[in-house]
Amino acid sequence: MKVLTCEMCGGRDLIKDGGVFVCQSCGTKYSVEEAKKMMVEGTVNVEGTVKIDTSSELKNLYEIARRAKESDNSDNALKYYDMIMVKDPSSWEANFYVVYFKAMGCRIADIWSAGNSMTNCIEPVLSLVKENVTDSEERSKVVSEIYARCTTIASMLSNAARNHFEGIDASIQGQYIQEYVNNASGASDIMYKLGDTLESLFGDSYGTVAASAWKDAIRIHNTYLKYLADKDANKAKMLKYVESVKKYDSSYAAPEFQTGGCYIATAVYGSYDCPEVWTLRRFRDYTLAETWPGRAFIKTYYAISPTLVKWFGETEWFKLMWRGPLDRLVSRLHSEGVKDTPYND
Repeated sequence: MKVLTCEMCGGRDLIKDGGVFVCQSCGTKYSVEEAKKMMVEGTVNVEGTVKIDTSSELKNLYEIARRAKESDNSDNALKYYDMIMVKDPSSWEANFYVVYFKAMGCRIADIWSAGNSMTNCIEPVLSLVKENVTDSEERSKVVSEIYARCTTIASMLSNAARNHFEGIDASIQGQYIQEYVNNASGASDIMYKLGDTLESLFGDSYGTVAASAWKDAIRIHNTYLKYLADKDANKAKMLKYVESVKKYDSSYAAPEFQTGGCYIATAVYGSYDCPEVWTLRRFRDYTLAETWPGRAFIKTYYAISPTLVKWFGETEWFKLMWRGPLDRLVSRLHSEGVKDTPYND
C-alpha cells in the first residue's frame, strides 16, 4: 500500500471528514474511491464516475500563496501561484506572481532575461485585470499592487546590475559595459511598458499610476545613459516620456541627463569611471576650466568629440591613435599630483 499523498501539494496529512478525505495543507478533497486508488500500487479500475470536490481548493491555495508573498517567502509563493495557474489560468494574480517571484530569484547573469520576462507579462496580466476585475475599487487596488511590485523588481534589478558593474576592476570594466547596459535597460523597460500598457488599456483612468511608472523608467534610464553609444536617441526617448508624464503631472520637470563626458577618453579606456578618465576629468575641471583658452578648448572638444566617437569609437585604429597621447598626458598629470581616485563631476 502507498502512503496517502495529496496529488496537489504533496502533503501527507489527509483526514477523513464527512465522507471525503481532506488535505490539511491545501484543502483538496478526495472521494473514498479516489483515495483507495491513490493508496494501492498499480492500476485500479473504479466503476462509475469519480468526482473530486475542489470547491475549496483554490481558496486554500490563494491563502497559502498570499501568506508566502506577504512574508517574502519567494520559493513557496512561486510554488503555490504555479499551482493556482494550472487550476485557474485566467488569474491575473497567478500569472503575474509566477513571473515576479522567478525574477526575484534571478542571478546576475539572468538579470536581462528576468527583466524581459517581467516586461512581456505586463500586457497579458493587465488584460486579465481588465476582463475579470470589474469592480472599480478592487481594480484600482490591483493596479496599485502591480505598480508597487513592478517598481520593486525594476529597482532591484537595476541596483544589482549597477553594483555588479561598479564592483568590476577598473582595468577590465570596459569589457562589461554592454552587459551592464543590457541588464539596466531590462529594468527600465519594465516601467516604460507598465505605463504604456496602463494608458493603452485604460485610457486616463490610471494616468497618475502610468506617470509614476514612466518617472521610474526615466530615473533608471538616466543611470546608464552615459554608457550608451547613441545618447541623443536615448535622450529623445526620455524627453518623449517626460511629455507623457506632464499630461498627468504638470509640475514634473526633465531630470538633468547624466551623459558623462570625456568621450574620446571613455572610448579609448572603455569606461567613464576608470583611473585614467578620473585623472583627465580632474584636469578638465580644475585646470582647463580655470582659464579662458582652457574653457574654449573644452567647448570645442564637446562640440566635436561625440560625433567622432559615434562614427569611429568602436574601431581599433581610432583607439590606438589616441591611446599613446592620452597615456602620456595621464602619466604627466600623475607626476604633477593629479589623483586617479574615483571622481564625481
